[in-house]
Amino acid sequence: MAKRKPKKKGGEFTAELIARMARHATAESLNANVITPFAAALEVVCRDRGYILNIYGESSNLVVSSEENAQAIYQLIEDYFESKGTAG
Repeated sequence: MAKRKPKKKGGEFTAELIARMARHATAESLNANVITPFAAALEVVCRDRGYILNIYGESSNLVVSSEENAQAIYQLIEDYFESKGTAG
C-alpha cells in the first residue's frame, strides 16, 4: 500500500502565512511585517462582527520566543498580571 502525504493543517492561507513569516529573519521584522498587521486585522474583524477577542494581555499581546526563553517570558507575564491583580 502506498504511503499518503500527510494533510497540511490550515490549508492555503496557513501555507501563505508560514511563507510570509519565513521571509523575516528577526523578531522585529516578523512583528512589524506579519504579526502586528495580522493582529490588527483580527481585531477589526472581531470588533466589526461584535465578537470579543481574548488574547492574553491588556491589549493584543503575542510573544514569539525560543523554547529556551518561553518559560521565563511566561513567568514575567504571570508576575505582571499578579502585580496588577488580574491573574487568571
